[in-house]
Amino acid sequence: MAKQQSKDFLLRLDPHTMELVERWAAQEFRSVNGQIQWIIAEALRRHGRLPRNAEPHDSTPPENTESTAGNTQ
Repeated sequence: MAKQQSKDFLLRLDPHTMELVERWAAQEFRSVNGQIQWIIAEALRRHGRLPRNAEPHDSTPPENTESTAGNTQ
């Protein structure tokens, strides 16, 4: 499988939000960048912008089968 191209951009976060994201990333054993990508992918899935089984990034965790059971989307 070919490696996906990534697009760089600057993201500014207030210090408190950044601290929360850093702690969350550490708890999930991800980099801050990986955590932000995961957060965005989850938001896209929840709002129907990304198919539930799509994996836009290698750090995306597998789907929780309990949360998708019975979902016909």
